[in-house]
Amino acid sequence: MPLEDGDASRRRGQQVNGEVSGTPCTGGKGDSPPRGTPAPSDSGTEAMAEDWEPGPALGDRDVTPGGVPQRAGQELGRREEALMAELSELVQKVVKSSSWWERHGVDITILACSFLLLPAGFLCLRSAQAIPFLAGVLALGVVHHTLTVKGSHLASHNALTESKSWGKVWAIFFIELCSAFTAEQATYNHVKIHHGYTNVIGLGDSSTWKLPFLNRYVYMFIAPLAVPILTPLVALDLLRNVEWKAALRTLCCMFLGLYCHYWLLLHVSGFQSPWSALLCMLLTRSLLAHPYIHVNIFQHIGLPMFAADRKPKRIHLMSLGVLNLPRNALLDWSFGHSLISCHVEHHLFPSLSDNMCLKIKPIVSQYLKQKKLPYNEDTYTSRLRLFLRRYEELMVHAPPITELVGIQ
Repeated sequence: MPLEDGDASRRRGQQVNGEVSGTPCTGGKGDSPPRGTPAPSDSGTEAMAEDWEPGPALGDRDVTPGGVPQRAGQELGRREEALMAELSELVQKVVKSSSWWERHGVDITILACSFLLLPAGFLCLRSAQAIPFLAGVLALGVVHHTLTVKGSHLASHNALTESKSWGKVWAIFFIELCSAFTAEQATYNHVKIHHGYTNVIGLGDSSTWKLPFLNRYVYMFIAPLAVPILTPLVALDLLRNVEWKAALRTLCCMFLGLYCHYWLLLHVSGFQSPWSALLCMLLTRSLLAHPYIHVNIFQHIGLPMFAADRKPKRIHLMSLGVLNLPRNALLDWSFGHSLISCHVEHHLFPSLSDNMCLKIKPIVSQYLKQKKLPYNEDTYTSRLRLFLRRYEELMVHAPPITELVGIQ
């Protein structure tokens, strides 16, 4: 699960009716919406996108893009809503014509196969030979990230099942038991804040991923190794902001998940000392930590950012502020299409599974290009070079606010 710094997370969690705070699932941040900012609410034309939709942020009623007169701004807003409604209708047709296997089965099978790979991974670690041992590390590392990133992300959006009750069960399993985090805070921050206010400064602008006191090489190549250690520590700090029942449940699930991993390394893999088992836990849990951190910053930071009172409607907000990376077999399996090559589609329709995001990708990309809307795509290596070259600008200094002049 994505990780936040404790202070920002705590500030955000203090204004959520005493129930939850925020931690993203795959990036995304922001302090709790300022007092007077409506919480995300239903929207008829965009119901396909999610069960909720962010209401107008501070001043949305009065401010129009680029200083356009209010009436002209209202006309523009209606055109944007019509665009989103038209795209939603196209996607709805695809979803309705898709089978359960396409909507949920493919991704559930990937998660099930990951579970089936666990015994082989633990048994390979028994070997004294290098190749089988490294194969075990690779297997457990890939399984861990598949369950904690792909599984947690899908569960937070209730994309694994049609049932909200079962969705809650899966969220607790993948986020708390597998990922050692708290489901309420992860879901609130990622689904409500990051998706509701994508690239809005102070809300969903992904800035909790920034550690300005680190230089570019430490942040990009060394700091990710600490993610498995920092994740449960941040979760423990955030438990102060949830109800005691939820906190107790989270503590039990976190302890059970971590202890099971440790116990299996001692009793199945045959590690002789606690420290060697703990070191192996760190190695497997940080195996894909570098692309995990990179993906969370590559796909939003460096793209247009907006003030809460001067942001475009949903279809422009998502097309401007979200980027797709190319398909990659390892990351597609471990993180899911919606976090890699279909991130734009995921932000427009976040309740869809990874496989469905991949299925609607041609429709969304063609529609946005046809309507002359941005459809951001870039390669992993290109984004890495960009962040290394412009690290101070993108990750240390406050991002500039994008003016909305010219958005049609």
